Amino acid sequence: EPMMGYMEKRLVGHHHFIQDMDISSDGAYALTASWDKTLRLWDLASGETETQFRSHTGDVLSVAFSSDNRQVVSGSRDKSIKLWNVIGVAKYELGQNTDTPHKDWVTCVRFSPNSEEPVIVSASCDWTVKVWNLQRCKLRFNLCGHNARINCVTVSPDGSLCASGGKDGKAILWDLNEGGSLSTLDAGKEINALEFSPNRYWLCAATGSAVKIWDLESKQEVGALTLQEEIEEAGPKRNHRLPILCISLAWSTDGSTLFAGYTD
Repeated sequence: EPMMGYMEKRLVGHHHFIQDMDISSDGAYALTASWDKTLRLWDLASGETETQFRSHTGDVLSVAFSSDNRQVVSGSRDKSIKLWNVIGVAKYELGQNTDTPHKDWVTCVRFSPNSEEPVIVSASCDWTVKVWNLQRCKLRFNLCGHNARINCVTVSPDGSLCASGGKDGKAILWDLNEGGSLSTLDAGKEINALEFSPNRYWLCAATGSAVKIWDLESKQEVGALTLQEEIEEAGPKRNHRLPILCISLAWSTDGSTLFAGYTD
């Protein structure tokens, strides 16, 4: 019998879909991004909202904590990337009043864990990945290589690499020190989420109903995790069926377990 999880708390407050979530490194707080145009900081012990973040004019699609949990970054359908403190003050908008901001929805934002040269990485429907210097809040690299919208970006545990994926079915590995493309991996289907393994040189992709795993040294696929049986969900019309898709991934801290979320 498979192991079952049980709900410990229910966090209530947003008024629309919750698109993204991040957990603080100490496990005490959660950040959520919602189509109600706000972010929320939650105390996981009490289940209550600590802070509401209001500044975006469009649905918030992505959110992340910095490695020290002192800063928050968010990306939105209003095409902006906002840098916040944890009391809900928007301190800076990356690329504002310059020719460097994204030209379309910002779909994903992530902090690098590299404390010596910290950066923020963002992905967009404008087909680009942008790397921002966190200390100066200026654009460092504009990374081009995709030919369709980008859904996700993830940073390696040592902060030296990032990977992006999207509708074109390609996972592109980027060098965050030099700003160049290192390799392109073909998933065959749209990529909805990417995660580096915390203890192996692996990249995992949520694509279609499967999870694909690549070894980054050999650039070869080392595994594909698929549903044990074909599961479908009912569509809006009678006799119309929609496939279950894998849309989110997360590793356990020790790298022993990979969690996957599906549209069922």
